[in-house]
Amino acid sequence: MAEQTTRQTGGWPRLRVADWTETRDTLHMWTQIVGKIRLAHAPLANHWWQVTLYVSSRGLSTSAIPYRTGAFDIEFDFVDHRLRIRVSDGSRRELALESKPVSRFYNEIMDALGELGIHTRIYPRPNEVDPAIPFAEDHRHAAYDPHAAHLFWGQLLRAHRAFAEFRSSFVGKASPVHFFWGAMDLAVTRFSGRPAPPHPSGGVPNLPDRVTREAYSLECSSCGFWPGGGEEGGFYSYAYPEPPGFAGYPVRPAAASYQRQLGEFLLPYEAVATAPDPDRTLSEFLQTSYEAAAELGGWDRVALEADLHHVVEQHH
Repeated sequence: MAEQTTRQTGGWPRLRVADWTETRDTLHMWTQIVGKIRLAHAPLANHWWQVTLYVSSRGLSTSAIPYRTGAFDIEFDFVDHRLRIRVSDGSRRELALESKPVSRFYNEIMDALGELGIHTRIYPRPNEVDPAIPFAEDHRHAAYDPHAAHLFWGQLLRAHRAFAEFRSSFVGKASPVHFFWGAMDLAVTRFSGRPAPPHPSGGVPNLPDRVTREAYSLECSSCGFWPGGGEEGGFYSYAYPEPPGFAGYPVRPAAASYQRQLGEFLLPYEAVATAPDPDRTLSEFLQTSYEAAAELGGWDRVALEADLHHVVEQHH
């Protein structure tokens, strides 16, 4: 591994995107395979919430996936660097997370599922990337740096904590804090409760329009984190549909900016990690960018927001 800015400081891991791009792109394909396995078996949920992964105490997990009369789960363990498949009947399989091509990872996990009696068929090529190399033919993506994977998981842990705290003050419809393997981002989304205009056709490579139209069927304000958009990744926030004046709203902190090409506000991860109070800095970004969507979009904020901390305090 080359000399790089990959370290843990002040509780916010530092990981330059340029130092782990090959591992990131390989891991992206691995998470797509695992996510598609969940998609093959989990009941449909609105906005495709049934396809996501979740940040766990050791990595990323599918959570319990129903299968016949039981269930199974799959977890990326970024502490011991293992992929664990666990079935409710007590059986299990493990794969090593190590440098190997996507084609080998794909064959190994499908073989392991077969050995466990879990019969699975998935659409065998990735979404939201171009080119979309079929998993069984992908020999290009084959890198795995365990140190970088562990640091990325640490970034997800910090972002998850902040997003969960942000989510707690909203009592309207809101998504879980979850990891979308299509774009490799951790996200949480708030909804106004009103229908949205149909999402425009195209725009997302190798993704059917029916997917985006379901995802954006209701007015929303969404924020997230992904390993791009800054030297060390980026936090984003956007509204759909974008209300007039959104791009000019005074979103804080000063390091945040509206990216017209992306149609979203962006805050570089490094601006949060180097701030005197990283949690407060990120919270400010999440809150003010949400206010941009809610105020300019005419959301019923009185009905949608509440101080749940006050409720908890009354019960103690």
